[in-house]
Parts: sequence; C-alpha cells; structure tokens
Amino acid sequence: MKIASFNLKWLLVAAVLAANLAVGARLYSQEVAAAEQPAAAEDSPYEMYTLFSKVVEQVRANYVDADKSTYKELIYGALKGMLQSLDPHSQFMDEEAFTAMKEDTAGKFGGLGITIGVKDDVLTVIAPMEDTPAFRAGLLSGDKIVEINGEGTDGLALEDAVKKLRGDPGTKVKVKIFRPKTQLMKEFELERAIINVPSIKDTRVLDGGIGYVRMLQFGEETADDLQTALDQLEKEKVKALVLDLRSNPGGLLTAAVEVGQKFLRRGDLIVFTRGRDNRMERSYRARARETFPDVPMVVLINGYSASASEIVAGALQDNRRAVLVGEKSFGKGSVQSVLPQEGGTAIRLTTAKYYTPSERVIHDVGIEPDVVVPMSVENWRNILLSRNRAEETNGLSSAAAAVDEGWTTGGEEDELPGAKTADAPTAEIDLDHVSDPQLERACDMLRGILVFRKR
Repeated sequence: MKIASFNLKWLLVAAVLAANLAVGARLYSQEVAAAEQPAAAEDSPYEMYTLFSKVVEQVRANYVDADKSTYKELIYGALKGMLQSLDPHSQFMDEEAFTAMKEDTAGKFGGLGITIGVKDDVLTVIAPMEDTPAFRAGLLSGDKIVEINGEGTDGLALEDAVKKLRGDPGTKVKVKIFRPKTQLMKEFELERAIINVPSIKDTRVLDGGIGYVRMLQFGEETADDLQTALDQLEKEKVKALVLDLRSNPGGLLTAAVEVGQKFLRRGDLIVFTRGRDNRMERSYRARARETFPDVPMVVLINGYSASASEIVAGALQDNRRAVLVGEKSFGKGSVQSVLPQEGGTAIRLTTAKYYTPSERVIHDVGIEPDVVVPMSVENWRNILLSRNRAEETNGLSSAAAAVDEGWTTGGEEDELPGAKTADAPTAEIDLDHVSDPQLERACDMLRGILVFRKR
C-alpha cells in the first residue's frame, strides 16, 4: 500500500508539471507571435503601398501648384528620393538622365576636370585631373563642394551634382568649396572644356634602374597604354618598378582586372564581389599569358586613390606581388548595376561590394599601405606642377604662387568660426626644389631589395 500511494503521489506531481509546461509553452508561443506581429505589420507590402497611394492622392488633391503634382512628377520624385536614401551611388534616372549616361563618352566630355564622390556625407573632390580647368584654378583633392551656381549641395544626389558641373564647352559654372585644412571657403568661376585625360603619363627610368609609371585613370584604353609603357621599360631592362596610383579616381572594373593581371600569375585572384546575404558572388582572376618580369615592385597610393585603383593595389598587396607605400586609400568599393525600366527610365542600384583576395572589404574602409608616408595634397599638387613645368608656357612659379595667394588675397572668402585669419603673406613656391617623400621612400626600399638580392 505504501508503495502504491508513493507512486500515485509522484504521478500526480508529474501530471501537474506537465500541465504547467504546456500552459507555459502556449503562453510563450503567444508572446513570440505577438512580438513578431508588429514587425511583420511594419513591413507589410499591402499596408505600405496603401499608405503610399493615399499620400499621392492627397498631394494631388490639395497641393497648391497643380503642375507640380501630376502623377509623373510625384512618382518620379518619390523614386528619386527612395534610391537616394539608400546610398550616394544609387539613383533613379529619368529618360534624360538615362540617355545622357548611355551617350557619355569615357574619358572625353565637357566639364571641369574633377572626379567627385561623397565622403563623410559631403560632396568631395576626389581628384582634379591634370591640365584641366579645375586643376589650373587650384582645386585640390579633399575640397568640399558646398555650392554649385549659388545653390547648396546638402542633400544633392551625386549624379545630380555631376549633371550640374558638366555642360557645353565654353560655358561657365561657379563652384564654392570648403578646404578643411585652412578652414576657409572660396568661390571659383570655372569655364567648362573638353576633358580628354590620358590613362598613362610620365613613364621613365629613375636612378638605379627603377622603372616608373604614373596612371591617371582606368578607361577603355588603359591596359593597352600601360602595356606600351611596360614594353618601353622592359627594353630599358629596368630592375624594379614603381606604379604610381596616387589621386587616381579609378574607372572601369575591366580595366582594373586587365591592369592587375599584367603583374600576377595566371589564376591568381584579383578581386571578387559579394552581394546581399553573400549572393551574387563573382570572382575575377588573372588570365594573361604574358606578364611583366618578376622584378621588385612598389605601388604608390594616397587618400584619393579610389575604386579601380584600390582593386589593383589590394590585389597586388594580397598576392605579395608589390609593397604599398603612401597613405590609406579613399574607400570606394561598391558595385552599381543599371536596371532599365519601362518608359526609357532606369535605376542605378548598389548590388554588391568589392573584396580583395584576402576578403578585405574596400568600401568605406580603403586599402592600408604597408609603409605609411604622409604627404599633404598641396605638396602633391606642387609635385605635379613641377613635373609639368616644361610643358607650360606662362611660368608656373608665378601661377603656383597665385594659387596659394588666392586663399589670402584673391576672391571672396568666408571665414568659419575658429578659423585662422587670412591675411598672412604666402611664400612663393620654388618648383625647382619640390621633393616627393613617398616616391623617394619607394625608391630607397627597392634599392635595398636589389642590394639584398644581389648579395
């Protein structure tokens, strides 16, 4: 009897526990469902489309200017805002913008000669191209564009800014920029011109048998132009190579792959893309049968080496083919796909990001050099002026001095709170004695490697 009563007692306890567990499980599932229900409701396509259509109809019925509240105006405006809110590179293109994009000739267009991007949420000059109106006026990499023709750029989409800056050759545009280093703003009136920038410039042999090639951009002809330069250096039997990608704003992905494979073994990974949830992954590998001789190599980069420049620099670094010298690059490594829509429109949508062979993300991060050698953008500009001096006919010493003096005596200036005064005299620049510490460091490293190999 005692044994039977003991078993019965424990059976009752087990039954009560089972009932409690069932009730608890039921309550928990109800709580989870209740918690997930608002999230599902917030992302309900039916409710969101209903909200959108109601707002469109209310605007059409009540907005003061009827010509601004047509269905086309409202829907196009909503699409532009939606794409622009995602990132600076996504965009809705109406018929005019899509047609202009298709007709845009790579490397030759009417404009100012600057490549622009968005850095820290501000429209920024990535690089002024040499021998262009922007370069001659004195714009520098890193200058923040705050106004175009008197209109502020806050919230302006990147493609809309490009549209405002480009135009027919001979026409003028006013650009107000803020230079962070001096904390001063200045307005430039620039005349648009046909911009035709070569891919390769300044191919030569430096002391010690070191070849040097400076690349200005990545376009359709870049790989062929580079091969011509490399053939020339190979005939000179160079013992090492410096590839200068400083202030190179990038360009075509295909050009970056073609350039990278000139220095890598067949099959080496150059770059790959990765999309949402690791989808849309595509890899690009070296396929060239002939490559440049396996000599010691340095790649020069700075804070305004962007896009395709970063792909090449990252590939050569990860494959242990070159040492990177200079400063961390810009960090533009996202993939935009153009998706045509009905009625001649299209959307440009960021669909993936670029990764180096070691799976380092480029976008918003940049490529870190192996050897950091800081240098100001003013010094870099003076180096370019010094190198181009023989080609100029109006005396670059006075021109260079005028650029700096323009920040103290020329044009209208707005001084920001806490900024230094702008009436101190500016020393004239001696272009005959402009040093390039980054190139010097690269050459010192290569000479050391050559001595070590010889021994």
